[in-house]
Amino acid sequence: MICFRGIVKSFGTTRALDGLSLEVRSGEIFGLLGPNGAGKSTLINVAVGLLDPDEGSVVLGESSRRPPREGRALLGVAPQALALYDDLTAEENLRFFGGLYRLSGKKLSERVEWTLDFAGLADRRKHRVKTYSGGMKRRLNLAVALIHDPRILLLDEPTVGVDPQSRNAIFDSIEALHRDGRTIVYTTHYMEEAERLCDRVGIIDHGKLLALDTVDALLKKHGGRNAIVVDTGGREDRILTDDAVGELIRLRQENTLRGLRLENPSLETVFLNLTGRHIRD
Repeated sequence: MICFRGIVKSFGTTRALDGLSLEVRSGEIFGLLGPNGAGKSTLINVAVGLLDPDEGSVVLGESSRRPPREGRALLGVAPQALALYDDLTAEENLRFFGGLYRLSGKKLSERVEWTLDFAGLADRRKHRVKTYSGGMKRRLNLAVALIHDPRILLLDEPTVGVDPQSRNAIFDSIEALHRDGRTIVYTTHYMEEAERLCDRVGIIDHGKLLALDTVDALLKKHGGRNAIVVDTGGREDRILTDDAVGELIRLRQENTLRGLRLENPSLETVFLNLTGRHIRD
């Protein structure tokens, strides 16, 4: 549904995207992970047409002959920086953004009702957005992205700054959209979100694609070895192993164990192994 072909984008001497190519399949939730400054937001901006690539091309939808305007109409975008008008109500925001997509009359009213119900905001439809909690604003941000019934959703850090209940509600909404067959690109810094939601994950850094696969496959390829942390009385030893069961049997035979725990590789381990452990500002 989205194909990036050799995308290059520079800002002065900084190359934000460096020949990046990847495809997002129809109907999947595709996770896009990377450190600060890796090129995630630049790639999203290229996809929606806010930025023109210096080199390369983007194809939206299943037809390479789709005109640019028609292709962009397939997209719904929920940016990390909330795209809402605080002095308007939820309903007024949805009607305004629906109008930008040339919705009107009965069709617009139907979409407003659907998105308000979907976001769980029907009972607050007449309240100004500035009275909303952070979680409510995030849900309305998603509703605005859905107002024109797009087949492709670009969700940029959609759970930033929300409480656990709102985060779980957003997860449920995204999973419902996935079951409906929509294609979703999901950028996040929360590894557990990508593990829960995403069919495949792409990890980028310095504008290049470092790895792309299912979470399980990434763990096998880049997660490293299991670790057994053993308390033999007075100190803990951390043992890396490819055979956790065999190592546990050996330890039981050779030591008096007061405690142990098994640490399996996680998506966070994969991320750090590929992008490094130094802090990015």
